[in-house]
Amino acid sequence: MRNATIRQLQIFSVAASHLSFARAAENLHLTHAAISLQIKQLEDVSGTLLFERIGKRVFLTEAGEILLGHTRQILQSLKEADEALLALKGLKGGRIAVAVVSTAEYYAPRLLAEFGKAQADVRIRLLIDNRDTVSRLLAGNEVDLAIMGRPPAELDAVAVAFAPHPLVIIASTEHPLSRRASVAVEDLAGETLIVRESGSGTRLAMEEFFHERSIKPRIGMEMGSNEAIKQAVVAGLGISFISQHTLGLELRAGRLSILKVEGTPVVRRWHIVRHRSKHLSPALAAFWDFVVEYAPGYLKKLV
Repeated sequence: MRNATIRQLQIFSVAASHLSFARAAENLHLTHAAISLQIKQLEDVSGTLLFERIGKRVFLTEAGEILLGHTRQILQSLKEADEALLALKGLKGGRIAVAVVSTAEYYAPRLLAEFGKAQADVRIRLLIDNRDTVSRLLAGNEVDLAIMGRPPAELDAVAVAFAPHPLVIIASTEHPLSRRASVAVEDLAGETLIVRESGSGTRLAMEEFFHERSIKPRIGMEMGSNEAIKQAVVAGLGISFISQHTLGLELRAGRLSILKVEGTPVVRRWHIVRHRSKHLSPALAAFWDFVVEYAPGYLKKLV
């Protein structure tokens, strides 16, 4: 392995995390052929296959699993060395990779902007995806921390709850239920629900809400975007269970109504999460403290 290059290990780490050369190529802005070539060269260096294809799916071999663990340690050590050298040169900055669940995209950029005012020399990479993907990025050490709802139970994590997260049921302002002073949960049984995709924290909370009340919702559409869901509800295609933190513009414009359904809002908590073994660099520690201290006041303004 002494002849392996850092670039090969970086490409291997991304390809192994996604189990897809195509996703790796997209993520790294390379061609599929370039990814395949680098992986082939790394396999030649290691003297063993790192991936195997079964049907249409790609899997890591046992050798690939072993190498992935060492690769992540190597890349993390290089990152920490880079930050230490920057500090030695008198630079206060650093780099942070933050993953947020897609619902948090409505406020996370503002948090980053406010943090940047105080720490202008810290560079932040922001990734936005659903809960399952954010959990995977944390577990694979591809990001330093995450902002999400419920922390993944399977991850050995440090998590701090920093603000309430209300989830509500919405309808078009022209929907008959929007004019009622109260709505029984049973009244929703016949309504068409527009929901987030499986793997979304909002979808999970919705399923728990109806399961606890022994109601099977009628799902009419599944969408991977809160924006698409809101537009579909405005158009009268159905109702939805969604984060109240995503609704500011539509509520102020009078395009959506929050239904007064018994048992809502369902209040969860926003968390900032990192792997327990994650090294807290000065930049990462500063951002962590900033979110815990600043975010509660800001999010209170959104509801």
